Amino acid sequence: MDADEKRRGYVPATWATAVGLLAIVLWSLMTALVRVVSESFGATLGSALIYTCGAVLLFVFHRPEPIAKYPRRYLAAGGALFVFYESSISLSIGLASTAEQSVEVSLVNYLWPTMMVLLAAAMGRPRRKGAVLRALPGALVATVGVALAVGGNGGLRVDAAVAHIAANPLPYLLALAGAFAWSFYAVITPAMSGGLDGTSVFFPGVAAVLWIIHAASGEGMPHAAPGPVAWLAVLACAAVIAGGYACWGYGILHGSLRTLAVASYATPVLSVAASAVVLGLSLSLPFWCGVLFVVAGSLLNWLAERLAAWTVSNPR
Repeated sequence: MDADEKRRGYVPATWATAVGLLAIVLWSLMTALVRVVSESFGATLGSALIYTCGAVLLFVFHRPEPIAKYPRRYLAAGGALFVFYESSISLSIGLASTAEQSVEVSLVNYLWPTMMVLLAAAMGRPRRKGAVLRALPGALVATVGVALAVGGNGGLRVDAAVAHIAANPLPYLLALAGAFAWSFYAVITPAMSGGLDGTSVFFPGVAAVLWIIHAASGEGMPHAAPGPVAWLAVLACAAVIAGGYACWGYGILHGSLRTLAVASYATPVLSVAASAVVLGLSLSLPFWCGVLFVVAGSLLNWLAERLAAWTVSNPR
């Protein structure tokens, strides 16, 4: 154990990685719960309520360190990337004109696991020659799987998607920028955080931005007063999202970033599966084909990682 580990408080990497993997399970419930909340409160008000409630839950159960303890560079860069990602995703979904565009926008957002895998390969420690090229085949296969899984019963039609992007490019650009922001956040912030997780610090910033977006949207309050089930959905969604980010932050700080990067491909697949269960939808053949592609891509990345580690430990 080195001096830096003693200063931060040593955490077994296997345990921390397991906690990070729990985030993927929690996030799988997010899409269905956000839909339930949006149907009762509207898109912008629902999002603002979720993140406000999430900020309160984090302050109670995952209280942050005094702000002076956080490295300034981490607060500035990490906070900006975190808030931008959450705001851009919320806006991109709200700006989608149709349900089909919403699916396409979510697919653009789900490019972040691929970006994260490639960034982790390029910037990981220790640096390994050819790491990006080894990670690329698995990343491409898994991305195809995500497209199949998210595309629904009819799959995604490329010609229609191109037409939708040309007609309404802003939500797609926001989703792409958000995917870049989140992948950079996951890869670069652990090194600058000093072992401290800023999730509980950043969440109120997201809530504030979403309230500003709601006020600017002119959406107003729902016509009918939401019932207890709607408010319970807000609480459940806030717990799932805030808990997921807390687990993810813990995992990327103390666990294996490469393992979490590969496992992150399961996020959209589990999300679709959970949405099907909660919302009473049927899972189609393209979904199960997508699952197989995601598993295959993840295995390719895992094998590439093991091969690279073996090459380093057994030089010619």
